[in-house]
Amino acid sequence: MITMQFSCSKMVEYKSIQMQTVDQYTVVPSTEYLHTVNDGGRNYTVCLLERKCVCGRFQIDELSCPHAWAVLKSKFLTLEEYCSSYYKPSTIVMAYDVPVYPLPDKNDWNIPEHVAEEVVLPPKWKRPPGRPKKKRDKNLSELLLPKNQHSCSICGQGGHNKRTCRNAPRNK
Repeated sequence: MITMQFSCSKMVEYKSIQMQTVDQYTVVPSTEYLHTVNDGGRNYTVCLLERKCVCGRFQIDELSCPHAWAVLKSKFLTLEEYCSSYYKPSTIVMAYDVPVYPLPDKNDWNIPEHVAEEVVLPPKWKRPPGRPKKKRDKNLSELLLPKNQHSCSICGQGGHNKRTCRNAPRNK
C-alpha cells in the first residue's frame, strides 16, 4: 500500500482519486528504472531515475503522476521518495519559520535618492465603468481582405438596398 502524509485536504483528495485509476494500469518493466504503463490503449514511458513521464505531469507538478504511481505500486516503493519536498508538511512549516519584522517608523526609512526623486503620475486615461465591450483583434489576413459591398436584392447594383431602390428590377 502506498502511504504518504500530505499537508492539505486537496492533496488527500487528489491521492484518493489517483489511487482508483492506478489499479487499472498495466506496468511492463524495461529496465530497473524505465517502465511502460498501458493506460487503456495508450502507452506511457516512466523513468524513475530522472523522475520523468511522457505525460509531463511528473516533471511539472513535481508530484508523481498516475503512471508513476502505478510503477511505484508495482515495485512496492513509497511515494515520499518520488514526491517533491514542497508537498511535505515539514517544508510548509519551514516557510513560516522565517520571522517577519515590523517596519520602522516612516521617519526612520532610508529611501534612496533615485527613488525619492521619481515622480509618479496618475494614469493617462480612466477606465469607464461597466463591462468592457467585446472587440476582437483582427489578424493580418482579415485586415487585407477586401470588404464586401452590400448590393440591392431588386436591381443587383451596389450603393443602396431594397428599401431605397429606384431602379427597375433585374431580369432573372
